[in-house]
Amino acid sequence: MTTHELKCWPEPFEAIQRGDKTFELRRDDRGFALGDTLVLREYKPEGGYPGTYTGRQTTRSTVTYILHGGRFGLPPDLCVMAIRPDVMDGSRLDNERTQNIHR
Repeated sequence: MTTHELKCWPEPFEAIQRGDKTFELRRDDRGFALGDTLVLREYKPEGGYPGTYTGRQTTRSTVTYILHGGRFGLPPDLCVMAIRPDVMDGSRLDNERTQNIHR
């Protein structure tokens, strides 16, 4: 299992932090695999290249499912990964919030 450090723009980063976004669409150029860990670092592209990192990151997001391209209309060079954020900004996810969603 591999750890991949990736840029993440502010809007999807916030959605991941809230627990609303549970997937990641990426170019399949790193050999992503089930069980890999993604470290998503918030990145602001404004102001042109190269942009800036904000300093915020999800410290652990585990790939729990992966759909490689070439199927279901997904281009062959892309993949969609289901992710489970385990820890964000150095603290545990709010388990009570998660449990309330499923009640």
